[in-house]
Amino acid sequence: METGKYQLGLVERLSFARYGGTEDELRAAHILQEEIRDAGGESELMDFTVPASEVEECSIKVTAPFEREIECVPYWLSGSLPEGGADLKFFYAPRGVEEDYGGMGSLEGYAVMLNGLSFDAYKLLFEKKASAFIVLQGKWFDDESGLDLYSRTIRPKMQEIGRIPGFMITGRDATELVRDGAQTVHLALVQRDVDHTSRDVAAVVPGTGIPGESIVLTAHYDSVPVGTGSWDNATGAANLTALYRYFVKHPARRTLRFIWCGSEEQGLLGSKAWIARHEELMPEVKFCFNFDMCGTVLGPNEIYVTGGDDLLDFARQYAREVGWPANFVQKVHSSDSAPFADRGVPALGITRRSGTAVIHTHDDLLFPLSEAAMGDIFTFSSGMVGRVANARFLPVNTGMPDSMKEQLDKYFQRDKKTGREEA
Repeated sequence: METGKYQLGLVERLSFARYGGTEDELRAAHILQEEIRDAGGESELMDFTVPASEVEECSIKVTAPFEREIECVPYWLSGSLPEGGADLKFFYAPRGVEEDYGGMGSLEGYAVMLNGLSFDAYKLLFEKKASAFIVLQGKWFDDESGLDLYSRTIRPKMQEIGRIPGFMITGRDATELVRDGAQTVHLALVQRDVDHTSRDVAAVVPGTGIPGESIVLTAHYDSVPVGTGSWDNATGAANLTALYRYFVKHPARRTLRFIWCGSEEQGLLGSKAWIARHEELMPEVKFCFNFDMCGTVLGPNEIYVTGGDDLLDFARQYAREVGWPANFVQKVHSSDSAPFADRGVPALGITRRSGTAVIHTHDDLLFPLSEAAMGDIFTFSSGMVGRVANARFLPVNTGMPDSMKEQLDKYFQRDKKTGREEA
């Protein structure tokens, strides 16, 4: 319980919007460095560039068969419309697939609204020369003030296809546009590309017996721009800090590399940046533990197994041995373990799902978390990390089975014919 109290206290200190590349993210990084220093350790603040946009103008107005101003935010890095904006036809494509367009060969002159933006939907929009796109965010009953309406960033591989000016609107406004039969809209968007600086916080506990083999432990400490990001992912960052405090006093046989990743919410940028900066270390990295969303009062424990059946068997057996009930999901965890798994590093993502807590909204708060739940995940994860880090032989070999490689190819949107990443 004492560790759980420490963790929840750190979650509370980190509970403020800390979007990647902002001063608030840097403030959070400094808090983590203070905790590492107080534990008697040292840390490195590793800078990397995060592409973003500065927006000069962004607006949507329905012009026929009625007139209505629609609250909106832009997709960063999606480009701009001509000066003065553009008058476009409005079209709703629920799935963003070919069948939605009913044989329309070209979408030039159209603003297409989608329920969500996938790589394939974006690629099709570009091929059909859509003039703009709109994506809805949230449910019809969400707060009408638009508190949770915030800009996303077009991913780099989408940008390589080409830019289509993009907007986001609330679920309520999107529902009303379709219900009321919107036909034409006037869109304005002027933005320019800029570079922001994000940071990883990294610390190392050298191995006492097999220092040339490394276990990587990751958790992202950034959040989306709204809410406090308490569950997602101040909890994972706090658990990682508690683990560091433990292992700096109880070093393992293998080297432990702790990475508090920045800008995860913008596309796992922190973990990707660490790998790019430490290519010479990658042959030493034999295992990855990732912590993303822990500590809710309600909900089941879950372990994401990104690896083969031997990794799944190990995770199940250890959980059974220590009496920790959990669901096991053998798939790519959409978090900072994925870039390591993509390099052949077996990865376990330890998390706790909840039917009541929510993420990426202003309702991601401290309330549904508890000291007991935070302490429980620390007890389990510290034991499991210790089992792997101190083992005479690693429980699994590095590498990925073909089935998981296919999942990783799909997750990272790689073209199988060329090996080119598409998203």
